Amino acid sequence: MAGMQFEYDEEGGTFFYFLLSFWALVLFPATYFCWPRAKESDDSSKKKGECNCEPCLKKNLIREKQETSVKPAVIKLILVIGWVIFFLLAYKVSMIQLDYVEYDPFGELEIDRGASTREIRRAYKKLSLIYHPDKETGDEKRFMRIAKAYAALTDEESRKNWEEFGNPDGPEATRFGIALPKWIVERENSMWVLAVYGLVFMIILPVVVGVWWYRSIKFSSDQVLLDTTRLYYYFINKTPNMILKRAVMILAASCEFDRMHNAEVQDRPSDNEELPQLIKILGNVQEKNRERPLCFPYSVKTRVLLHSHFQRLKLNEATLGADQTYILKKCPYLVNEMINICASLVAMAMSGRVHQPPRLETIENLMKLSQMMVQALDERGSPLQQLPHINPEMLRYFCTRKRNIRHLREFAEMKDEDRRQMLRSLGDGEYQDIMQVCGTMPNVHMDIRSEVLDEEDSTITVGSIVTVTINLIRKEMSELFNNEIPAMEQIDEDDNILHGNGDEDADEDEENDERQGGGAGGEAKPKTWDKPKKGKKKAGKAKKKGKQPYQWKAVAQAKIDKENAAAAAKTTTEGGKGKTGGASAAAASAAESEDHEEEEAATESGEDNNVSDEEQEGESNSGAGDAGAGAGAVETVDEPAEKTKEKGEDEDEDEDWDTFKMESKKENSLDTKKKESHRVHCPFFPADKQEAWWLYVADKKRHLLITAPVHVCSLKEEEEVKLKFSAPSKPGVYHYTVVMRSDSYYSDFDQQHNIKLDVKEAKIVKDHPQWDISDDEEDKANNDDESEEEEDSDYSSEDDGSD
Repeated sequence: MAGMQFEYDEEGGTFFYFLLSFWALVLFPATYFCWPRAKESDDSSKKKGECNCEPCLKKNLIREKQETSVKPAVIKLILVIGWVIFFLLAYKVSMIQLDYVEYDPFGELEIDRGASTREIRRAYKKLSLIYHPDKETGDEKRFMRIAKAYAALTDEESRKNWEEFGNPDGPEATRFGIALPKWIVERENSMWVLAVYGLVFMIILPVVVGVWWYRSIKFSSDQVLLDTTRLYYYFINKTPNMILKRAVMILAASCEFDRMHNAEVQDRPSDNEELPQLIKILGNVQEKNRERPLCFPYSVKTRVLLHSHFQRLKLNEATLGADQTYILKKCPYLVNEMINICASLVAMAMSGRVHQPPRLETIENLMKLSQMMVQALDERGSPLQQLPHINPEMLRYFCTRKRNIRHLREFAEMKDEDRRQMLRSLGDGEYQDIMQVCGTMPNVHMDIRSEVLDEEDSTITVGSIVTVTINLIRKEMSELFNNEIPAMEQIDEDDNILHGNGDEDADEDEENDERQGGGAGGEAKPKTWDKPKKGKKKAGKAKKKGKQPYQWKAVAQAKIDKENAAAAAKTTTEGGKGKTGGASAAAASAAESEDHEEEEAATESGEDNNVSDEEQEGESNSGAGDAGAGAGAVETVDEPAEKTKEKGEDEDEDEDWDTFKMESKKENSLDTKKKESHRVHCPFFPADKQEAWWLYVADKKRHLLITAPVHVCSLKEEEEVKLKFSAPSKPGVYHYTVVMRSDSYYSDFDQQHNIKLDVKEAKIVKDHPQWDISDDEEDKANNDDESEEEEDSDYSSEDDGSD
């Protein structure tokens, strides 16, 4: 059992191997990610769309100061020291000598491994004469190793142990090294080591986890305080129809701006002097509102700073300017939280948990508030002020007797010489900034289609799940430069392309179906005199779509019968006028009355013909089977069909599963994709902003939100978004609006497109193949039960007999 013993290397030599490995794992990634790099490549990538206006230059300067708060020289010095430590550890490890050396008896005797027994004895005698302790050149330790090597090579048992275990004496105890320094495993330091372990794992670690947990439970998944979320729920539910100023007041009352909830907020004595001056400049800030917490000092201060941002007022950067920067960086997350709460309240109202849902105008005002926040524009501001160097005084040049430019699209579609003439007061560099920023702004095209994702029937019925698929294609406004097409015409052309469910497209589809004679799902145009019985014809066609060819034959046969009846009436009139006149008139009236019933009779006759033909075929087949085919022949014919059917069902299931996996990947793609699109030109917003869009379906007539807004943050070139909602509970034609709103650009980039849903009555499922149990299957099941009972009785009788 010597091989089961363990001995630990208490020298601590392996600790340096562990320390070197750990240091390398930390040093290599830190050097790769933290080593300061030149900014030329970064600047070249952002060169496109870079603006040189004064606010942009100021913002870039502040950002560079924040990025260079830790100097690159300090980072380089720390990394160099880390590499010096790494090389010292590597040198220390290379100098460590291993205690364990493989035992080699041939090396002790100074002979080759292939030496014979005679050579081994000769070498042993030679070395014994030199290293024997009785000799003058003797060495006792060396002689013991020589004697042990000789015994290991000459004795059979010792040689066998050496070949198997590497030791002539047999297996040794296994030794393990401790990856700790030597002073830790020393006995006199055991109490201090135990005290440190108790301090770290029993005091410090629980305290750190408790503090982290106490702080994390205050926030939601979007890093918004739960008290703020409750505040939003209360006020939005209290005021479902919220105007923009009311939304600003509720946003300013967020707990993130209260020092009692957030220690980062600073209250300065100078606020008592600067805030009243701002209130006088701004005017109607509603600072005398008595509603709590809208009347609290922090809420009033935040409200004043937001309104001053909308007016683009300059503040003291050391006091109110710093507070305004902190507030603006928090606002996008808070506005998004307010929109999500509105969507959840709408869903709660549909389930009956809330009395009145927020109106559509409330959600749109919140989205407009986000745009105003990023672009620093008032509610009545012009979208043209999003361009650099365009101030309110210059707007009078855009609206004159010769031109009326109020939107960025109209500005982009102007001729270059007219545009330059209008902005002649600006220099060439300023004009270049305007064109560069305008050219990089988004020009998004929407392709919309609404459908029910069902393989059997894609008709929109009552209560079905309607999927609105929106394909977004982002282009730049630069493609509109020197475009002579007027803006309204361009929008109309886009609408014609995008409205896949419009009335014109529906009329064209109906005309195409009439020309094709019905098709799959199309209906023939009824005659004028057949309008009273239009519903019956539609019902008949819906039930027997696959048997339409027989209807045309029946109609032809009915026409022939009609002509024969008319000829017979004519012959009778020639025979006698008095008696036959009334008969001919009756025949004519009967023929006219039959005109209204021809198609119905033709349909019924066509169906009867189909049924009779099937019955005749069934009878003929059954007769042939009785005559001599037998049931076995019929089964052999049916078996391959059943196998083919099962194989087809398996393939359909596989296709359905693949389709489901693809759809689930598309649905989760928005959550898993990196939230990066294009930089927004927002010189007055303190942080870098990426383009993002809200997509939702709304009912403009009822002022109601139909689907929860989807926040698309990864639209670089093309993106596909699917919105799902339940169809109305009553059949009819419904008009909805698909809305796309930007969270960064003001007003001009919002789009809305109408869709029309023709909701049909839900079909009643009368029968299902899984519910059908044929008589043969019932008989087979009964026979199986009887056979099992007989087997049980046989076994029981045998057991009884044996007993």
